Amino acid sequence: MKMKLKFLLIVFFAGFSAYSQVEFDAVVSKETLGVNERLRVDFEMNKDGDNFRPPSFQGFTVVGGPNQSISKQWINGKASFSKTFSYFLQPKATGKLKIGQAEIEIEGTVYKTIPIEINVTGAVDLQKDPNDPQVAATENVHLVAEVSKSDPYLNEAFTVVYKLYVSRETAVNGWNELDAPKFADFWSQSIDEKQFKVYDGSFNGKPYRYVILRRTLLYPQKTGELTIEPLALNINVEAPTNRRDIFGMRITRPAKITVTAPTRKVNVKSLPEDGKPESFTGAVGSFDFDVTASKTKLDAQEALDLTLTAKGNGNLKLFTLPKPKLPSSLEVYEPENDQDVRVSLNGMAGSNSARYTIVPQQKGNYPIPPIRFSYFDPSTEQYKTLSSDEIIIDVENGPEVLASNDDNKVPVKAVNQFNYIKSDANLVAQNKDSFFASTTFWGMLATPVILIPLAILFGNKRRAYQNDVKGNRLRKADKLARKYLGDAKKSLGDQTAFYLALEKCLHNFLKARLNIQTSDMSKERISKLLQERGATVETTADFLKLLESCEFARYTPSSSDAMQHDYEQASRVISEIDKQL
Repeated sequence: MKMKLKFLLIVFFAGFSAYSQVEFDAVVSKETLGVNERLRVDFEMNKDGDNFRPPSFQGFTVVGGPNQSISKQWINGKASFSKTFSYFLQPKATGKLKIGQAEIEIEGTVYKTIPIEINVTGAVDLQKDPNDPQVAATENVHLVAEVSKSDPYLNEAFTVVYKLYVSRETAVNGWNELDAPKFADFWSQSIDEKQFKVYDGSFNGKPYRYVILRRTLLYPQKTGELTIEPLALNINVEAPTNRRDIFGMRITRPAKITVTAPTRKVNVKSLPEDGKPESFTGAVGSFDFDVTASKTKLDAQEALDLTLTAKGNGNLKLFTLPKPKLPSSLEVYEPENDQDVRVSLNGMAGSNSARYTIVPQQKGNYPIPPIRFSYFDPSTEQYKTLSSDEIIIDVENGPEVLASNDDNKVPVKAVNQFNYIKSDANLVAQNKDSFFASTTFWGMLATPVILIPLAILFGNKRRAYQNDVKGNRLRKADKLARKYLGDAKKSLGDQTAFYLALEKCLHNFLKARLNIQTSDMSKERISKLLQERGATVETTADFLKLLESCEFARYTPSSSDAMQHDYEQASRVISEIDKQL
């Protein structure tokens, strides 16, 4: 009988303990969702609590909640309780987002939920619920991405234009970007819209209005099938309902929807290998080519500029100009590149130039051979090569090649002040002094012997200085006293700041001179120590009077003249005590 009673008591208390255990959890409707979907998160507890604090929901927009629900049940003699706070969230961007910890206080103890990681993907196709109030708005607003060319060549320009179509019965109150395309495999530049203009058009055969949100110029940098990522928007609309007012007009209702442009793909073609010229450096488009020299007649050591310029329409920022092949007797510097490019929906237009600085070293005629520039024209799908004219550089004055019959001289080109190089110079050393046993030798030998004792002496002094804890503390207090006296001078006119700095100055001065702490600074002790150290009675009285002024300033107002007088008095008294101690 006793064993049965013990068993029943154990079962009873175990059940009571299980019931009394607090549970506080976060539950989400899905852990992976599209950027155009919504998420429900419930914070559930099995006991009532106070001071519920939700997480910040960073990365989400709260589109609904908090909604609170309470459930109490009694089944087969067992009571249960549950309380739930619900939120509806809309992700702001793709990627890994986190729902942080929520907190609740139950019976004096704070409980926290475990953070939940949410994976947000690109936009997905949503199933339409005819009973959902969002459906009407979704069916009347569409975001479209129009690509000007679906099969461009590598580095050939094309555009993508994003248009927002809205039915005539629907009004748009505003929007914000949720997800923008990255254009990772393209050179891209957006063409800003100065102002949004509404156009009349049609969508799926029905009349619509539309606005151009963005135009982007793209130059593909890879071949093959490339994906243009979608643009996703969160839009506030006034959508029509099936109800009408007394005048027969449809009643609209506000709604917030997410629209996404469909993903577009382009097939980028490689440039043909057949017929590709050796002078081709990646230019794609339609160009003119020109080579000019700033001067063709000059003297040696003068400089001229040789400028190569490609003009036209195409990928001007994405190719290099050919390098000229010049005679070795011309000194050539690295080119200065200059791009004057305008970007529009038709692509890049303008010029790409390289300017070389050339300096001839001697007299003569120097031909600059024709320079070839090749590009690929997508309109004709052919390579084209342009060639410049030959340019003759005439150097009129300068050194020439000199000849000589002297067997001991080798004729070379005379440059500047140099004339001949002797093959047998017969050089003789001007200074035959030996380093060994010289003054420098003995000086270098004696230097370590002198420096080592000095280093040891300096090290001992430095260690003694560092080990002097008391002295360092006093020196620090003296330094602080000077600092606070300067702060007091800067605070003249501000009673609180002035007297606070002055009081700190006086206290640190006493620490440095009398080696006492602030807690020991009674007037009797200060007076006794100052006079024992050699301060006069008058100086001691003036110092104590300054301390009283700092105390009275906490309760009574003080004029600027009084502050100026106290500052001058403090400077004088500190100086007097320094002399007397």
